[in-house]
Amino acid sequence: MNNQQPSLLSQAFDVLSSEAKDLFLGPSIPETFGVPTALEFVRDNVAKNVPLVIREATNDWPAVEKWNSKYFRDTLADKEVTVAITPNGYADGLARHDGQDYFVLPLETQMTMGEFLDSLDRKDPENILYIQRQNSNLTEDFQELWQDVLTERLSFAAEAFNKEPDAINFWMGDDRAVTSMHKDPYENIYCVISGYKDFVLIPPVDVHNVPRKRYPMGIYMQEDDGKMVIEPILDEIGHPRLIEWVSVDPLAPDLDRFPQYSRATAYEIRVNAGDILYLPALWYHHVRQSHKCVAINFWYDMEYDARYCFYKMMEKLCGYGGGATRRTFKFEEV
Repeated sequence: MNNQQPSLLSQAFDVLSSEAKDLFLGPSIPETFGVPTALEFVRDNVAKNVPLVIREATNDWPAVEKWNSKYFRDTLADKEVTVAITPNGYADGLARHDGQDYFVLPLETQMTMGEFLDSLDRKDPENILYIQRQNSNLTEDFQELWQDVLTERLSFAAEAFNKEPDAINFWMGDDRAVTSMHKDPYENIYCVISGYKDFVLIPPVDVHNVPRKRYPMGIYMQEDDGKMVIEPILDEIGHPRLIEWVSVDPLAPDLDRFPQYSRATAYEIRVNAGDILYLPALWYHHVRQSHKCVAINFWYDMEYDARYCFYKMMEKLCGYGGGATRRTFKFEEV
């Protein structure tokens, strides 16, 4: 939140956070074994905008039994795949260029699945690879894998949200690949298939404690010698294109620059193979993974109801909301 905000407003936001912790946010993310009914899921999680980890929910999926690097090498080695490449593991994240911070998109390239797996085996120190195309790539690019996903197990979610998923994405990559802190305008059902994912989650009621600002945008490009460089993205009249993004790294927060982050309620949770994470819309999340981790997620458009309107008001009171959103550029909203 901007330092110029009146102390009364700061006190009001602190009341919001403290009341949320007292009334519905527990000391840890709720966990359960066994898939809930749609009624239980709506009542206990969706209506309250509270995450849920469902342990061992998909252990009987063929995907959990089969999908790994050996299986993909045996069955998909010659398949062309779209791969994101960065020098630091942060696709869609902040990096320094010419003495300032940029929000940088990854270089996207085509290669075979076999070449992708070879690169993961080598762990090239200058090229970190991640299949992370967010265009419903499981159904668009990996149709041959779809039969291994038992979607009837997720009927509780479709019934609770009263809609089918807007996108179903496939994720696989290097353990150095990191998803920087952001939020999405989607209800997210996240299924880890192989390996594990480590999440840092922060609730929307802490929006004032998660610093954001507008950054110029760039994209990684590869020079002839293989070196990765940042190329600024300009608008139609040659000005830097801007996007608002989270300024703090939850793994190493600079509390001298962003002291308010120390008051954020940050939950840490590991989601293992066979587990499902329900990640509610507008929750901030940061993600790390094990090497060659495989996951899929189902995005359901959120309801733009009174809760969303109150959240947008909170953002405006914090001085946030300027610049382009990720939805404009066909990836998640900040």
